[in-house]
Amino acid sequence: MTRSKLWQLQHRYAPQLFISPFVILLAIFLLYPLTKSVVLSAYSTAGGPRNQKFIGLDNYRFLLHDRLFWGATLNTVFYAVGLISLQIPISLALALLLNSPLLRFRSVFRFIFFSTYLVGGVVGAIIFSMLLDARHGLVNNTLSFLLRRTIEIDWLGQPNLAMISILIAALWLSIGYGMIYLLAGLQAIDPELYDAANMDGAGPWHRFIHITLPELRGVLGFLIVVGTIGAFQLFELPYVLFRQSTGPASRGLTVVMYLFLTGFQAGDLGYAAAIGWMLVLLIFAVSLIQIRVLRLHKTR
Repeated sequence: MTRSKLWQLQHRYAPQLFISPFVILLAIFLLYPLTKSVVLSAYSTAGGPRNQKFIGLDNYRFLLHDRLFWGATLNTVFYAVGLISLQIPISLALALLLNSPLLRFRSVFRFIFFSTYLVGGVVGAIIFSMLLDARHGLVNNTLSFLLRRTIEIDWLGQPNLAMISILIAALWLSIGYGMIYLLAGLQAIDPELYDAANMDGAGPWHRFIHITLPELRGVLGFLIVVGTIGAFQLFELPYVLFRQSTGPASRGLTVVMYLFLTGFQAGDLGYAAAIGWMLVLLIFAVSLIQIRVLRLHKTR
């Protein structure tokens, strides 16, 4: 084979050669597991993967009438709505505060608030399991000191407080994450817009409503969509917080936790795969609605 022929072959197949590692890894670690999970959702694997039995769409039919699944979905939706409704306003308030030139040691405070996001869900759950302890927790001890009487609120044992406990821990973990994005958005706003508003006599509230919020619309939309996707994937925080249980009256049960319990404790991997794909559809539908609403609001 001549040198010119080798050069032609190299020129023709070099791009395929360079992207082949990515394609191979993508096929092995993403495409094959996804395809396998779709196939697995059409089987009953109760008792272990060796006892597979083809049942078609029966897993999905049973899922539509599964009270545990819809209870877990309701818990997850409640958590997602509560988290987004509280996280974004608090993160925005912190970002506005830390963006003020009048505040000293701003870099130190930025690191302090963002460092909680670096802790991780498992460590955060362990911390709050001690903070929210009914008898020895710091939260109840602080309330007892302030109110001058013994307070023993069972944060992790009462059904009505279970999701509130999860939200408290989740907010502590995620507020710094949203703050960093909003702080970057605030610093990207053109200062001349505020100067022009000052010349027109606009007060702080009007500058916030008519300049700050519209300029942060893209960042806010990103945080809402990404935060909702992350909220629907909640697992390790309640699982560790309630000591590997679903919480009182299953108020801490989430969709991903139900998937884990079904697949890896009950051994029904086929039904767990169906739960996973139903979760994918839920996340896709909610994200699509959010994106449509945000785009519609942007065009107005």
